Amino acid sequence: MGGMDAAEPKARKKGPGLRRQKRVSVRIDMTPMVDIAFLLLIFFMVTTVFRKPQAMEVNLPPPDAKVQVPESNVITLFVRPDERIYFRKATGPMESTAMKDLVEFFTEEYRLNPDLIVLVKVNRDARYETMVDVMDELELADMTRFSLVPMLPEEVQEVEALP
Repeated sequence: MGGMDAAEPKARKKGPGLRRQKRVSVRIDMTPMVDIAFLLLIFFMVTTVFRKPQAMEVNLPPPDAKVQVPESNVITLFVRPDERIYFRKATGPMESTAMKDLVEFFTEEYRLNPDLIVLVKVNRDARYETMVDVMDELELADMTRFSLVPMLPEEVQEVEALP
């Protein structure tokens, strides 16, 4: 705590009848404030919850792996640079969908066909965040079997021609 030293300085006379006024020195003890600062620091360090990094595990096949899959078990998802999403079931026509509808769509398709595999084809000019969002939607729909495939030039032209 703070304390005051009230030591009386020696008064010297300078001239007839003049005395200097007494000076009171003030001494503030900083020890309690430092203790509280360190206690608060330790408290916040101990009680803080650190976020675990969010990561998705991706298993890559060996480079020479060849897998034969019936086309009826494949849905191809096309992502344009303007974030429009189209899909094609097997060899059917391309249809448009929105990002918010993907979980419901994948859940329904997976319920109908448990052997379903999704090919995600993202245009090279599309934002990386869009691809991550699509992968998150796949994970929310419990789709564990999907592949990221580069979009071929003829597919780019076909998708860009759609409204």
